[in-house]
Amino acid sequence: MYNKSKTVMMIFWVLILSVAAFAASNTEGKNGTEIDIPHQKFVLDNGLTLIVHEDHKAPIVAVNVWYHVGSKNEKAGKSGFAHLFEHLMFNGSENFNQDYFQTMERIGATDLNGTTNEDRTNYFQNVPTSALDIALWMESDRMGHLLGVVDQPKLDEQRGVVQNEKRQGENEPYGVTYELIVKNTYPAGHPYSWPVIGSMEDLNAASLDDVKDWFKTYYGAANAVIVVAGDIDAATAKAKVEKYFGDIPSGRPARCMDRPDDRDASPASAGSRSTSSALQSLEHASQRYCGGRLPKAGERRARLRQELSSLQTSGVRRSNLHQRCGLY
Repeated sequence: MYNKSKTVMMIFWVLILSVAAFAASNTEGKNGTEIDIPHQKFVLDNGLTLIVHEDHKAPIVAVNVWYHVGSKNEKAGKSGFAHLFEHLMFNGSENFNQDYFQTMERIGATDLNGTTNEDRTNYFQNVPTSALDIALWMESDRMGHLLGVVDQPKLDEQRGVVQNEKRQGENEPYGVTYELIVKNTYPAGHPYSWPVIGSMEDLNAASLDDVKDWFKTYYGAANAVIVVAGDIDAATAKAKVEKYFGDIPSGRPARCMDRPDDRDASPASAGSRSTSSALQSLEHASQRYCGGRLPKAGERRARLRQELSSLQTSGVRRSNLHQRCGLY
């Protein structure tokens, strides 16, 4: 038994404005000016979207592939699968069945990884200009030719890696707070109501058939966007992407998951609602979290809420939010 425990208090201010992610972004800089990054956009015949940004300050090129799939696309009993599949994408493909990280590091790749959130899964690397063809070929092979090498041992290995990642996160101080936040902020069954990493039970239940179905459903060319930015011109980038990705089947574009309207996603009672959850933990200090739903990214109301958030938190200890939450 633990000799000491403290209570971690969480207050969730659930605002009935609309269903959204926890944060909303916009394209304005800190001084209110519009951010304009010059780029060219192309759509290949198979539906793959290419965005090219030219910048010759250094002999490197960034390659970033985003798939329109995240944990919100998971079904009941299959939580954590989007993130699990991200791990499988680094274990080799049909024409290069080797570890992706080690291979890319040998050609000088940096900032090499992948991430998953509720709405998307992305894979990225920065490579020397001379290694761009290799990076594009590697990305195209795992987009179009993956399932032939995904077997039970690989699935079991990456399942174990993800589960260990989950244990490590939950064993950190206040490590389970995010899971409690999403469960208390969104109604049961809402696509944001479970953590991206999923549950141990659902991860254990993931099968090879699940892997194949996920790949066939969401990893087609028409459901992806590739960004090539850096020491390259648009015409060259387009020619290379067409060469390596042009024969990949389109698949079917995944329709954006319809977000429930305010009535479906909000508490039964009108107006604002506060809920609290107390967690017994071995930490020696209590910690308090305040969170709530915001309008979806891009809406005018989301920008207004961001401004309000800045006003509420400016001044740190003297801020209105800190005073109301009793943080000091």
